[in-house]
Amino acid sequence: MKKRVISFSVAIGLLVIAMIYSAMTGSIEVSVWEFIHGLWTGTNEDVQVIKDLRLPRIIIAIFAGAMLSVSGALLQAVVRNPLADPGIIGVSSGASFMSILVVSLFPSLFFFMPLFAFIGGAFSFFLVYTLSWKSGLNPLRMILVGVAINALFTGLSQVLSLAGRSAVTSSVSDITTSTLSMKNWDDVEVMAIYGTIGLLLSLFVFSWCNYLALDDKTAKNLGLNVNRARLLISIVAVLLASIATSIAGMFAFVGLLVPHIGRQLVGTDHKYLIPFSTIGGAALILIADTLGRVLISPMEIPASILVAVIGGPFLIFLLRRSDRVYGN
Repeated sequence: MKKRVISFSVAIGLLVIAMIYSAMTGSIEVSVWEFIHGLWTGTNEDVQVIKDLRLPRIIIAIFAGAMLSVSGALLQAVVRNPLADPGIIGVSSGASFMSILVVSLFPSLFFFMPLFAFIGGAFSFFLVYTLSWKSGLNPLRMILVGVAINALFTGLSQVLSLAGRSAVTSSVSDITTSTLSMKNWDDVEVMAIYGTIGLLLSLFVFSWCNYLALDDKTAKNLGLNVNRARLLISIVAVLLASIATSIAGMFAFVGLLVPHIGRQLVGTDHKYLIPFSTIGGAALILIADTLGRVLISPMEIPASILVAVIGGPFLIFLLRRSDRVYGN
């Protein structure tokens, strides 16, 4: 219990510090007092610029990290595999492809892109689930099929982006990359509404996730409708990953790294793992995006690149340090 409290406290503290530093640092720098006073009075032009350009970026980074991390934790519970991640098994790439395809063909439907992203992510996960089913669900086969589906939709998205000639296609391509620049409060509204709904729903399915860690027969004997639980958890996971991808872009590592760290620090009980993944994922992408803005300013490094560079070696270190990867 003590380790769990310390872990949550450190994660929350890290997120708060990252939020303050990200808001204060950049091409325009203000003190904390100037920032608060400027927001309250609306008389400081620098603070107004930060409010219009930097705050939406910070909020989207927080929601994107939280949504992708929780999505990864839920998918790992569904397939009983710690390598399951919305980026690796094709959910994110399916969401990105469908967004580009539909909006390129029907530009007037641009503002419905989150809906198309969800449809694309759900279709991709359906393909992975059905193609990997052979006399039962094999976790390794599902990951391999997911990698293939991910490669397919990623390639198709790149073809559409290269072949596109319209301003709409170019705009969609920019949105589905992993740079968080030029986000606005309309993006924040969409992300906050869908993200809050998805994150709240994830808190209601944590007990099902714990049951799914057992074999299907044992879970059924305990009164769980396994197929219904898998379906509902998958819907929540796909919703979270698809909306995050449609607004923030492709982050293929967060849903793998953060839940694994969470299991090391707070245990495998999803009652604690899901909230920790929410906080940890938010902090991870916000820190990566902030570093990407300031390291080689005025140029930017996409946050997904820094997540991969930092997260890859860190995950290898954790795997070598402990055999506790999934389950008890």
